[in-house]
Amino acid sequence: MTKVQQPVRGWRGVPFSSVRIDDAFWRPRLEVLKNVTIDVCLRKCEETNRIRNFALAGGLAEGRFEGMYYNDSDVYKVLEGAAYALMTERDPALEAEIDRIAGLIEAAQEPDGYLSTYYTLEAPDRKWTDMEKHEMYNGGHLIEAAVAYYQATGKRRLLDVACRMADHYDAVFGPGKRHWAEGHEEIELALVKLFGATGEERYWKLALWLLEERGRGHGVGAIWDKPEWGPAYCQDDVPVRDIREVKGHAVRAMYLYTAMADVVLASGDPAYLAALDRVWAHTVERNLYVTGGIGPSVHNEGFTHDYDLPNESAYCETCAAIAMAFWNHRMNLLHGDGKYADLVERELFNGALSGISLSGDRFFYVNPLASKGEHHRVEWFHTSCCPTNLARFLPAIGQYLYAATEDGLAVNQYANGEAAVELVGGTGTVRIAQSTAYPWDGRVALTVTPEQEAPSEFAIRLRVPGWCRGYRVSAQGERVDGAEALTAKGYLVLKRRWAPGDTIELTLDMPVEVVRARPEAEADRGRIALQRGPVVYCVEQAGNAGLRYDGFALGAHEPFAVQHRAELLGGVTVLQGRTAEGEPCELVPYYAWDNREAGFMQVWVREAEDARLYRF
Repeated sequence: MTKVQQPVRGWRGVPFSSVRIDDAFWRPRLEVLKNVTIDVCLRKCEETNRIRNFALAGGLAEGRFEGMYYNDSDVYKVLEGAAYALMTERDPALEAEIDRIAGLIEAAQEPDGYLSTYYTLEAPDRKWTDMEKHEMYNGGHLIEAAVAYYQATGKRRLLDVACRMADHYDAVFGPGKRHWAEGHEEIELALVKLFGATGEERYWKLALWLLEERGRGHGVGAIWDKPEWGPAYCQDDVPVRDIREVKGHAVRAMYLYTAMADVVLASGDPAYLAALDRVWAHTVERNLYVTGGIGPSVHNEGFTHDYDLPNESAYCETCAAIAMAFWNHRMNLLHGDGKYADLVERELFNGALSGISLSGDRFFYVNPLASKGEHHRVEWFHTSCCPTNLARFLPAIGQYLYAATEDGLAVNQYANGEAAVELVGGTGTVRIAQSTAYPWDGRVALTVTPEQEAPSEFAIRLRVPGWCRGYRVSAQGERVDGAEALTAKGYLVLKRRWAPGDTIELTLDMPVEVVRARPEAEADRGRIALQRGPVVYCVEQAGNAGLRYDGFALGAHEPFAVQHRAELLGGVTVLQGRTAEGEPCELVPYYAWDNREAGFMQVWVREAEDARLYRF
């Protein structure tokens, strides 16, 4: 690949540190994340000796390694999330705790830069012998934490550890050196991030080399030795340029595709685009739940065959939904298409958000779309990748709101707050403020303030979500007709000379929509789901005492009253109606289920027989 300065399209992400979110939906969640979730994760990493393993490896304490070989990564992910929280608001006590842990990590690093507490303590003679043992996966999460903490504080201690480790990787692996196909992808996208922080091109080139190693018979280890898994489990069955179908472990697949997109964005070479487009279509059109969940099978934590979308046994790992957001954010930057931001939105309000309780201290690893009442959030897991992934995902959601385009900016997500967007090509900065009660209300008022006093011409793209069937837009209080508000790839494009204080108002219609699955999805035949705006709803036993699991049906043409209840589940809009049997029925957002008393839950509900006669 040839290194060029600009991404393929010229679209660029806007860092979350340039975005302030201050609304009734996200702000309380971000506060809980900072004040509760990060503390819970740090405490659990301490209680389970994940942190102590670094002290042991560094010779600062005595004892044996405890836990799994990938446990280092949980510490790194919490540190990354804590760093993001510090970018929003400095906290001396939290910063001191990160510095303490960073010192332990530094002590655990070996003189040549190698860093994995499991191998240092348990198997020093078996380093780099089993590609499934997450050596580079752990390292990737260290890199992401180090870059985040450096950006938050300017402190280089952790970043220097990450660079020494990456330099060790580069010394051992690469053209003319050792082969390697990491069993769990993550290092590839992290190396691109390290390149962005340091400007050292060796890092993104090593990421490219690692991608090119896949599918060429180099895999060695536990995955490759299991006949029921094999190389497809970790996306090592074909060269990445030849990928056509999503396979194997869901999180690993999404991290791979994210890294492929990152390399395209970093290099400007479109070589991977065709493969990314093919596998995106296969994932979204045949293997995606209405909630944004992916990976139906507990057996491989991933994919099976097309349209295999069971509800009660759906695996839908929280990490997979988060990784789906990572990938689709990059695809939006590559293609400038709103359909990818639509999927980021679906994860934000459904598939990923369901993984954490409203209190911020209990979590789902698995996110089924139906439960008879036995599935509940817990405080921690033996493998706790999901809580720690949420700890780093949620503080950084501001990065998904905007993009700097080749001719202006795009508004990708709607949330009350302000942002400063640096336009491509150094043509200036635009401050944009949103006022909205999204996702409960489709009205979004925007105020545009270019940094220069004189009017400046550029385009503002407003995403019209795929679920939206009707909308209205005005600028400076005057209705904008179709001749000016051109639509392109899921966006309304308003191009004009903008002066400080100019206003736009977008109103997205939000009726209750009946959703039906494709007929190939056997589990959902004869069933419907309900969605309003970006929010998918479910029937939960709490609030529906008269109903029993799968013992009722809903009519597709029956009206549902929409009521916002500020006192319920942190403030939610509920849908109220009646079942086909005449019982009152209340639906709540899927993300909010299992925050009250235990009971059943269903997203896909039986459709009343008479209603199915009137399909159109």
